[in-house]
Amino acid sequence: MAICRRPMRIGWMLAASLLCLAARGAELEYEAAPISYLTAQATDPVAHLMADLESGKRQLRFDDRYGYLPAVLEALGVPENSQTLVFSKTSFQAHLINPQRPRALYFSDNVYIGYVPEGDVVEMSAADPALGAVFYTLDQKAVERPLIERRTHDCLQCHSSPRTCDVPGHVVRSVFPDRRGMPIYHAGTFDIDHTSPLSERWGGWYVTGKHGKQTHMGNQIARDVGGKAEIDSAAGANLLDLAGRCEIGAYLKPSSDIVALMVLEHQTQMHNRIARAAIEERMAAYYDESLNESLERPADYRSETFHRRCDRQADKLLEYALFCGETQLTEPIEGNSEFAVDFAAKGVRDAAGRSLRDLDLHTRLFRYPLSYLVYSEPMKQLPPAVKEHFYRGLGRVLAGEDRDPKYARLDGDTRRAIHEILLATSEDYRALSGR
Repeated sequence: MAICRRPMRIGWMLAASLLCLAARGAELEYEAAPISYLTAQATDPVAHLMADLESGKRQLRFDDRYGYLPAVLEALGVPENSQTLVFSKTSFQAHLINPQRPRALYFSDNVYIGYVPEGDVVEMSAADPALGAVFYTLDQKAVERPLIERRTHDCLQCHSSPRTCDVPGHVVRSVFPDRRGMPIYHAGTFDIDHTSPLSERWGGWYVTGKHGKQTHMGNQIARDVGGKAEIDSAAGANLLDLAGRCEIGAYLKPSSDIVALMVLEHQTQMHNRIARAAIEERMAAYYDESLNESLERPADYRSETFHRRCDRQADKLLEYALFCGETQLTEPIEGNSEFAVDFAAKGVRDAAGRSLRDLDLHTRLFRYPLSYLVYSEPMKQLPPAVKEHFYRGLGRVLAGEDRDPKYARLDGDTRRAIHEILLATSEDYRALSGR
């Protein structure tokens, strides 16, 4: 996942900007009304922390070794054991990153934190219910009152493109990195989520944990041989110790846990799809309201076009939330940190002790494959048309009434278990699914 930061060298900034602008294309509508991304007040967790710091309600302790990183993680409820390490030069701080000094990423359900040893800032981004991803930085200087700064134009150069569903969002990329960590772009790159084959994942990332004979691109430097990039996947497999590969003592944890990586990949694109659905409905409603006045229709009239736009995005969100097309694991996955246990422990549970955060890690990522982000604030605050269509569709799938082949991997027992978990734990499901 790329979180941008204030560029420190113009050359790196220009190179990265050109690559991102090529993917982004024309300016998107969300920068104007009704979204007004650049000027609208954010309400995400980092925005709340930002306000608390400005008012003096809260302070952050500066650590001599890590700067504000530990205090930021604590203030935002982001676990240290979510740490993953990326050594490819795929962010604006490329000049600081290399295989010996990777960039650390930490995440919770709604917040992402980026850190590079000896970097000038701690990077933050969060999933805002109305705006999608919102980006921030905090200077790594010990001051009496540290202040968080919101970033806009510079971050959107990379964080708004088809890779992020054309809204402000996040993406996990897999590349073929050379010995400096620079992607060998002519070899191609991969945008990663739960549908990606493991063999395409984690190029330019460190990966610790066990995965059997399954291969991935992590932990290795690519060689450009006759215009073709090559990686020795076997040499980077089942790695439990990063000693000798990077300055691991410069980080909070000695791992880049494979389970944390897999959860991160699902989560980033789920956030993007929630944001796209929310922004789509608000834009469609704004368009209808403008026409209603000129056509002398009731102010709350909603056109067929409005409903088609909302239903289409709700269907895409449902498909992703139910892990359609998920890559099947052929051998067990096992992390080497406390992440898996701690992640599952945070789940809300039904009377049988079941939770959407229960991990499988034998044939798929989750035991009950419906995204745990249905409990997140962005999901709870979805606009009404998208939200109702999503939950009615979910109810039909879990009842076995929607026989679309893309849901065929959900057997009867799994559908029934997810339905029972939601009845016990989700007010939205009880109210909107019709079940």
